[in-house]
Amino acid sequence: MLFADPAHDVLSVSELNRLARQLLEEGVPPAWISGEISNLTLAASGHAYFSLKDASAQLRCVMFRNRVAALGLKLREGLQVELKGQVTLYEARGDFQINVETLRTAGLGRLFEAFERLKARLAAEGLFATERKRPLPAHPRAIGIVTSPAAAALRDVVTTLRRRMPSIPVVLYPAPVQGDGAAARLAEAVAAANRRNEVDVLIVCRGGGSIEDLWAFNEEVLARAVAASRLPVISGVGHETDFTICDFVADQRAPTPTAAAELVSPNREQLLLNTEMGRRRLERAWARLFTDKTQQLDYLARRLVHPREKLQRQTERLHSLEARLKERLTTLLEARRWAVERAAHRLERQRPDVAVRYAALGHAADRMARGVHQLIHRHQGKIERLDATLAALNPEAVLNRGYAIVQKRDGTPVKSPAQLRHGEAVTLRLAEGDAGARIDLAPGQQTELPF
Repeated sequence: MLFADPAHDVLSVSELNRLARQLLEEGVPPAWISGEISNLTLAASGHAYFSLKDASAQLRCVMFRNRVAALGLKLREGLQVELKGQVTLYEARGDFQINVETLRTAGLGRLFEAFERLKARLAAEGLFATERKRPLPAHPRAIGIVTSPAAAALRDVVTTLRRRMPSIPVVLYPAPVQGDGAAARLAEAVAAANRRNEVDVLIVCRGGGSIEDLWAFNEEVLARAVAASRLPVISGVGHETDFTICDFVADQRAPTPTAAAELVSPNREQLLLNTEMGRRRLERAWARLFTDKTQQLDYLARRLVHPREKLQRQTERLHSLEARLKERLTTLLEARRWAVERAAHRLERQRPDVAVRYAALGHAADRMARGVHQLIHRHQGKIERLDATLAALNPEAVLNRGYAIVQKRDGTPVKSPAQLRHGEAVTLRLAEGDAGARIDLAPGQQTELPF
């Protein structure tokens, strides 16, 4: 350990400050701290240096440029805040300080928690459901405004309504928009507008401000009054980035009061333009209709004739049709007559003559008999010639002249003495039978057959 032997561990100032910084950063986790800003310095680099104090103590704080830029809150002397940061030590001067990560106005965290709790509870009850939202009337007969008579938002809304549609009456239902009891007064104004039933749509609005300034529009009493309203309600509270419970409960949310006025009122100039365009379309449609009907009338007038003339035309048409029918029948009958005659000629040519066919069949039979007789005669002569040739080539005819054929026991004919062995038994084939013999071969002598 660093201080195990104080006599031998001599630290420099830098080492001691570094050790103290490590102990602080490792031993004290980031925490929320509340107090008042004092000695504020906004450096040219964008960093903010200040002290956070309460009634009996203070500590130095630094907030670097990127975190200041993302803060969305203007720092000032005397501002009560809650900040979260890392406890550390600035080694160069040995100053104990807080590196601030985020910062909010004191009490803001509690407001946010209350906002989220109420929002979740009302959402669970279905007060934010899309299906319960009602459409805003396209052409309201009168428009009601719930806001403070001194609010700048009222002037913006009225100016926009007068510019867009000055003929629509505007009714103000006054109520304070911030401070104690403001939410209850706003809810009473919404209920009064419903009781009086003199407008078709209701605008609940006020200008921008901090969450504390807008808190009246986050209270449950106003949310339930808007949800219970029979009149469609449009919420135009704060700026585009501001959201309140009233926005979620209302039938429609507008990013600003001016936008709410634009959403709820028709545009007079656009209506006049649309009316003019409709009038021109109607004139063109009427002109086309008039032209079409005039042409149709002329066509019908040309078709309108005296009944006698019409009967005469029909009589002439009947006579013409009668003549055409007679001519057509005559042509058709003539064509049928020629067709019948051609069919009769073809039938006559195709009808068989039995006597002629029988005579032709007899002649064909005679020719066939003669041909068969001639064919038999030719083949008989050919057979006789082949028989004579075969007889001449028959080896048995040679045997009849006293010759014999020498064969081995297996029937192989002997053509040369070289095929024989001395004493070998052979068969002699004669003209009138076979006889056996044995070969006697003397060396250097011709073969002699013993008979």
